[in-house]
Amino acid sequence: MNHLAAARRVFEIELTALRAVRARLDETFNLAVEAIADAVRQRGKVVVVGIGKSGNIGQKIAATFTSTGTTSVVLSSVDALHGDLGIVNDGDIILALSYSGESEELVNLLPAVKRFAVRIIALTGAPKSTVGRHSDLVLNVHVPKEACPFNLAPTASTTAMLVMGDALAMAVLQARGFTQKDFARYHPAGAIGRALLVRVRDIMRVGNRSAVAAQTVSVKEALLLMTRAKSGSLSVVNAAGKLAGVFTDGDFRRHMALDENLLSRPLAKVMTRKPICIREDALAAEALKIFNDRNIDDLIVVNAKREPVGLVDSQDLPKLKLM
Repeated sequence: MNHLAAARRVFEIELTALRAVRARLDETFNLAVEAIADAVRQRGKVVVVGIGKSGNIGQKIAATFTSTGTTSVVLSSVDALHGDLGIVNDGDIILALSYSGESEELVNLLPAVKRFAVRIIALTGAPKSTVGRHSDLVLNVHVPKEACPFNLAPTASTTAMLVMGDALAMAVLQARGFTQKDFARYHPAGAIGRALLVRVRDIMRVGNRSAVAAQTVSVKEALLLMTRAKSGSLSVVNAAGKLAGVFTDGDFRRHMALDENLLSRPLAKVMTRKPICIREDALAAEALKIFNDRNIDDLIVVNAKREPVGLVDSQDLPKLKLM
């Protein structure tokens, strides 16, 4: 049996399913986003209901909403009729998940939910089903087929439902003007919290660990400064003390092969001008993005006057648990 072939078949079926669902997105999605955003502005919340695999997907969708500033809770379709309906308040949004749209527990819940002043948004593969007909808005997540070889186990359909939930959460995030700083408030622990709450000034090397020299200094003197700082780079400044360039181990190696008098050359002749740098008050997350996008080892830190005040070394990031 070729397991890789089976895996690729599943991927292809689920990708095809997502493309089909994406192609059907229309104004209803905009209305759903606006309804959720409006509810949250009025201090309402998203109440997610589902059963079985759809219920499992609902757990993740609710978690994504909550982590991005949209208060969301999961309501058990079974327990709701035995007291848990107290979770629901007027002004809430009910996000009803049922691929068939005929899940008995969910269908039985709808009349009780409708006693509240709420709006119901259905995620279903059957818009004309009972759940679809009794909802205010319907997001169609119908897929051509499941990845299951018997076309029975919920696979492509649950993936489509999950991605639709992610799309809603991210669109609502943007509609509400949710920022990185807001995100950090909800993720104070772990790598995400550290990267979003920590500033560059908190992680940069300073003093003797951040080599700085005038552009008139020789390459030999610059290498000695870099050695003392145990750094692979040096910030080069002009007469006004502002960042003019950077000199790195790589610069030294590249020029070494071409210039036998390299050690006596002034840094102005061999430095890299207009180096990548970052402000000391920037978030550490911004520094991480620069390292990932630009494939560099060191990042010069400057103040508001563009004077070098420190250095972020990529080798320090794992120790700081920022990578």
